[in-house]
Amino acid sequence: MGDRGDLTDAQWEWLEPLLPVSNGRCGRWRDHRQVVNGVLYRIRTGVQWRDRPERYGPWKTAHERHRRWSADGTWEMLLQRVQAEADAVGEIDWDISVDSTSVRARHHAAGALQAPPPAVKRLRLGGQSRSDPGGTDRPAGGGGAGGEALGRSRGGFTTKIHMSADGRCRALSLVITPGQCADCTQFEPVMDELRVPRLATGRPHTKPDSVSADKGYSNRRTRRYLRRRGIRHVIPEKADQAANRARRGSAGGRPPGFDKDRYKKRNTVERAINKLKAFPAVATRFDKHGYVYLGTVAAAALVIWLRS
Repeated sequence: MGDRGDLTDAQWEWLEPLLPVSNGRCGRWRDHRQVVNGVLYRIRTGVQWRDRPERYGPWKTAHERHRRWSADGTWEMLLQRVQAEADAVGEIDWDISVDSTSVRARHHAAGALQAPPPAVKRLRLGGQSRSDPGGTDRPAGGGGAGGEALGRSRGGFTTKIHMSADGRCRALSLVITPGQCADCTQFEPVMDELRVPRLATGRPHTKPDSVSADKGYSNRRTRRYLRRRGIRHVIPEKADQAANRARRGSAGGRPPGFDKDRYKKRNTVERAINKLKAFPAVATRFDKHGYVYLGTVAAAALVIWLRS
């Protein structure tokens, strides 16, 4: 008997044709549906891999497949495909919002010894900070290798998820960094990861109708980036920035435009974060490798899209 959170027949019918197939050189793969349900059970409950119910098959099989699909971008490919199908029928609200959330990492997440496979997309593993705009190899506080997106912040040993969400509270792009990275340093990487493919021929959909973000993203670089791309945006100005502009008089320039009604929709990204953190394996990081944790977040986002 399956778990109530397993994929439905309709969801599996959509997902099955997109999954990788065995090349036959390493033997036959265990049934994809059983393994995928086992991976999703672990993400949904946060249990250790060894403690999953026996109906999902050997835990090593599910763990290894999740690791491989996280490394080669399979989870992200599936997420982009479901986004593409929604976009094709006009079901994406392109008034998007950007924000981040800190995730406490358990001590089990530390101590990764092996380097990530070459297939890992390094772009989505951000690592910039205020003190080092080019990124860090080891974050401040000795929280572990910067490449594993582990760091020290006020919350302790943490990872930060930076994301954009559509107007229906669903993740569109994801980037993870060490927990001490400032939100504003990851705005451009999050926007650059916003690539929803077209089902027919054509370039991916990369330009939203508008972007909203909180004061953490209020800086000249962010506003210049959005103006250069011709994207309408709503980002409130910080009090010290407004005071400095006023002090300079006419040399300080005009205040940025601010649409209060549009800004009210920014709560969509906060609700999208709440949906993601309803998955215990997302709300608390257990994965040692950053690319595996990114795969965990992408798989949870995929489930949210499938349910919607």
